Amino acid sequence: MTAGRVILCADDYALSPGVSRGIAELIEAGRLSATGAMTTEPGWLDLAEAVATLRRHAAIGLHLNLTTGAPLGAMPRTLPSGKFDGIGAMMRQTRNGSADAEEIAAEIERQLDRFEDVAGAPPDFVDGHHHVHILPVIRPALLAALARRYPDTLPLVRDPGDNPIRILARRRSLVKALGVAFLARGLAADARRLGLPTNDGFSGFSRFDRAVPFAREMADFLRAPGPRQMVMCHPGYPDEILRPLDPLFERRGEELETLKAFPADRIVHLERDGGGRIRWPS
Repeated sequence: MTAGRVILCADDYALSPGVSRGIAELIEAGRLSATGAMTTEPGWLDLAEAVATLRRHAAIGLHLNLTTGAPLGAMPRTLPSGKFDGIGAMMRQTRNGSADAEEIAAEIERQLDRFEDVAGAPPDFVDGHHHVHILPVIRPALLAALARRYPDTLPLVRDPGDNPIRILARRRSLVKALGVAFLARGLAADARRLGLPTNDGFSGFSRFDRAVPFAREMADFLRAPGPRQMVMCHPGYPDEILRPLDPLFERRGEELETLKAFPADRIVHLERDGGGRIRWPS
C-alpha cells in the first residue's frame, strides 16, 4: 500500500437516513474507502439503489450487529427479551456460555442474507458493531460462515487489533484500543487459516469527548500506520430521532465536516476486478 495512505472506513451505514446520506456524500467525494452496513436496521431495505451506486466507488461490507436494537430472527435462549442488551451483556454471555452458538450462527446467516438481498452481491468485508465479531462463540461462527458462503470472493475480515507499540504512539484512547487488541488477538491468524484476508493495522478509537476536536483525533489515528492500515470513523448528519438513542449524536456531524475537508490523496481508493471483487492493497 502506498506510504501515507489509509483505508478509511465509516461504520453504521443504514443506522438512519442522515447517517447514510452523510456517508454517501463522503464516498461520492472520494473521502472514504469503505463503509459497513447495519442490515438489522429497517432503513437498509430501502437502500438498494444507493448501494448499487456506492459499490462503484467504495467497498461495502456487513457491520454485524449483535448489540443494538433487535435481531432479524428469534434467539430465545440467548435473548429471551427479544432485544440486544449491549456489548457488555454480549461479552458476558460469550464468556459464561449463555450465548447459544446455534442461535448466534443463525443470526449471522440472516444478516448476511439480508445484506445480499439488498446489495445483490456478497459483502466486500465484514466487521462488527462494537467490534462484536472478535468475541468467542461469535468469531468462529462468523469466520466459518464467510469461508463456506464465499469461497470465490473471500471477504476481508476487519481486525480491530494492532501492535501495542503502534497503539501507544497514537497517545489517545489507549485503554480502549489496547483492550480491543487483547480481545482480537489471534483473529488474523484464524482468518488466514480459512483463506480470509484482513487489514494489518487499525486505528480510530475515540473517547467522543467534545472538548477534543475530531480533527485532532484524526491526526493521531494516522500515526504509526501498519502496512495495510484501516481507520474507522462515524460520520453522518445527526437525525433528531436518534438524539436519545445515539451516544454519537453530536459527534457525527463534526466527523462529517472534518472528513469533507480531509485530503483525498491520503485515502486508499479501492477498485474492483473484472469479477466485481475489491482489490485490497497488499
